[in-house]
Amino acid sequence: MIFVAYMALGAIAGILAGLFGIGGGVIVVPALVLAFTLQGLQPEIVFYMAIATSLANIIFTSLGAICVHHKKAAIEWYLVKPIAVGMLGGAFIGVNTALTIPAIYLQASFGAFAIFLSLRMMFLASSTGKLSLPGPLLLAVTGTFIGWVSALFGIGGGNLLVTWLSNRGLVMQKAVATASACGFAIALAGALSNAVLGWHDVLLPAYSLGYIYLPALPGLVSISFVSASYGSKIAHRLSAHMLRRMFAWMLLLVGIRMLISVWF
Repeated sequence: MIFVAYMALGAIAGILAGLFGIGGGVIVVPALVLAFTLQGLQPEIVFYMAIATSLANIIFTSLGAICVHHKKAAIEWYLVKPIAVGMLGGAFIGVNTALTIPAIYLQASFGAFAIFLSLRMMFLASSTGKLSLPGPLLLAVTGTFIGWVSALFGIGGGNLLVTWLSNRGLVMQKAVATASACGFAIALAGALSNAVLGWHDVLLPAYSLGYIYLPALPGLVSISFVSASYGSKIAHRLSAHMLRRMFAWMLLLVGIRMLISVWF
């Protein structure tokens, strides 16, 4: 039964990854926190394990989205290289930062962060194109910051990157596609860092690879690759305005849900 639940979660994460370029972490992390709690995992490490397992899953969801977006020639590869390089370093720093913060504060920050992004996306919807993209060096610096924040919260980076690229004149579909490609770098660096840094934690349950909970991955991954491809196809059928609005409302609902789970 739990495997079927993980499959359903993987399907949702995959669709969101392809549709919004976000890796699905904003949905997967809170859902995994609930699932791991119900399974009786140690509460002190539940949120850390949810972040790590989410990042491991994003490796696969991002690949599915990349395949479709690349066929549509929507990925701006000249942007991916400097941003992804910065993200690799930022993701490693983010994992180390997350492990120094009490889980309840990290969870509350996650919720507030999602709400902030949603409101910012709504506010920026009418100002797209007023800013220009910087050079490779500043792109790498931006990637480092996004990588740090993303690994801190177990998300694929698309939440920040889509908003940022969209506000600098990139068509929404291309912003989503480029974020999908960059998200792979964050997921890979973040998952590996969590595996290494959590290796000797005495609270870890059986069948864990550091903070990555391996029993959850088969269910998540089994369908996420295919569903990510489906989500990518939907993204290219929607208008940029509709895609942006859907993205913002999705973030708002997730942020509110996470804050409620902290307070109650």
